[in-house]
Amino acid sequence: MDLIKKLWRARKLILVVLIPLSLLPLPLIHPTSEACCAYVLIVTAVYWVSEAVPLGAAALVPAFLYPLFGVLKSSEVATEYCKDTTLLLMGVICLAASIEKWNLHKRIALRMVMIAGAKPGMLVLGFMCCTVFLSMWLSNTSTTAMVMPIAEAVLQQLISTGVADTQDDSETVERTHATITNKPLFMIPHIRKEAGSIKTQSDQEYKSSDMPEPKKEKESKDSRYPTKRDHMICKCLSLSITYAATIGGLITITGTSTNLIFAEQFNNRYPDAKVINFGTWFIFSFPIAIILLLLTWVWLHFLFLGCNFRETCSLSKKRKTRREILSERKIHDEYIKLGPISYPEVVTGVFFILMTLLWFTREPGFVPGWTSLFQKKGYRTDATVSVLLGFLLFLIPARRPFSRAPRTTAGDGSAERDPDPMAPMITWKDFQNLMPWEIVILVGGGYALAAGCKVSGLSVWIGRQLEPMSGLPPWMVTLLACLLVSAVTEFASNPATLTVFLPILSALSETLQINPLHTLIPATMCVSFGVMLPVGNPPNAIVFSYGHVQISDMVKAGFGVNLIGVLVVMLAIMTWGVPLFNLTEFPEWYTNIDQSHRQ
Repeated sequence: MDLIKKLWRARKLILVVLIPLSLLPLPLIHPTSEACCAYVLIVTAVYWVSEAVPLGAAALVPAFLYPLFGVLKSSEVATEYCKDTTLLLMGVICLAASIEKWNLHKRIALRMVMIAGAKPGMLVLGFMCCTVFLSMWLSNTSTTAMVMPIAEAVLQQLISTGVADTQDDSETVERTHATITNKPLFMIPHIRKEAGSIKTQSDQEYKSSDMPEPKKEKESKDSRYPTKRDHMICKCLSLSITYAATIGGLITITGTSTNLIFAEQFNNRYPDAKVINFGTWFIFSFPIAIILLLLTWVWLHFLFLGCNFRETCSLSKKRKTRREILSERKIHDEYIKLGPISYPEVVTGVFFILMTLLWFTREPGFVPGWTSLFQKKGYRTDATVSVLLGFLLFLIPARRPFSRAPRTTAGDGSAERDPDPMAPMITWKDFQNLMPWEIVILVGGGYALAAGCKVSGLSVWIGRQLEPMSGLPPWMVTLLACLLVSAVTEFASNPATLTVFLPILSALSETLQINPLHTLIPATMCVSFGVMLPVGNPPNAIVFSYGHVQISDMVKAGFGVNLIGVLVVMLAIMTWGVPLFNLTEFPEWYTNIDQSHRQ
């Protein structure tokens, strides 16, 4: 037993050593470029899927194995690790750092929730909308980490009141009865993480004899939820945030790392295809996100809150339950704590809008973009805009020009001015705290693998092995690809899964004479639907750590979201995706690829 325990502790080290050794006969017996490239691809893929080593470290495997096996020169591999998308990501992270530093994300989230109202169903929809919006520009993980504490504060207020909004709850009050007491209604609960869950301690229970409480379906004595209805609301709101973060990441090309991986690998493989940019991606994905948002909300409402959509969607605000009044007060008080909008928030908002407009108008397609003003074409990309505005955030002072610096009182009573009145909007430390260098290296490793598959001819060989699928219609090939990647990504990281499948699906599309976008875009979107398990993606793990949901809840709700996502993506690629990307014809930009790379 001791030996088994020791082996289990060392399982990752054993895997790291055994996998390369067990596969070594492949390049030794068949010393061809295809076999050597396949060896590197399999070793890297196993490291990624098993996470035996960190993802970023595993992405460095092609950097030394390709030169050793003679697949690519070391200088050629090195160029794959820093591409245009790396600069694009760096500029976006500068803006994200400013948004987070000046609490603009919190102001947006609270304002959107205040607009939605305090009814459980509308509260969930409000949080989903603000999460989707933030996730368009920030990473899914950062967005979930930002929004979840706000949602948790609202949920703790719901728990502390002990009143559920049940069907037979007829106890309502007029809006004029909102000032029933001058005592504080609640305290922000102290939250501490322990054993992977969140335990809450309410410093003060709100008690009022002025309002009789309705009958409540009690939870068990050990439960921290007053009623089962309250527990269902907590589950619904928690899961809605991770799903909304995933949906928001689909909308923009910078919304999630998988979108960046697809864009760079596609542009590298098909350099003459000028079809993927911020504008075309947004036009295709935005309707998908809207449909997904509504259907996901309906599914979660049905699963946890029941089918009473008429009550949820009622616009009547004359009569509200006690719980709704207290929840609205909680959200309103949190918003008041932010104070009036500050100068740095205004600057950040202006940069946010400016970056979006410049991305949209660079090459919109239906009219000439601002790049047409320059004589030389093809030099300016979305990364140019991103890095320029990100650089300016390091220069612009965070204090309004010509304003008097605030005075601080020293210990001896003398007044001192702020030591750094010209402090910039963000510092390099702010940027460093958010910059996901592991993702940058991971994306670079994916580019290196794709380049090796292309140069060695492995992608063509894989395509030939898939020729028996030539009898299938394009929609069937796309559907199988979507189902396959959405299943694999439940157990492996999204970037690693997509990096492995993109070269295979590209070769398959070329072999079957299908427009590569017909399979690559749906697969890229479906790889984000790993929402059934806490290990599926980091937002799932963050939400799971708060302790409101069990794995069975995530599997049940996630299966429906996964199915909805695949169906909506298939609907999009078969309808408005066809004229947008001209999917009915095999593209001319493919025929312009250097034939030597595919022989």
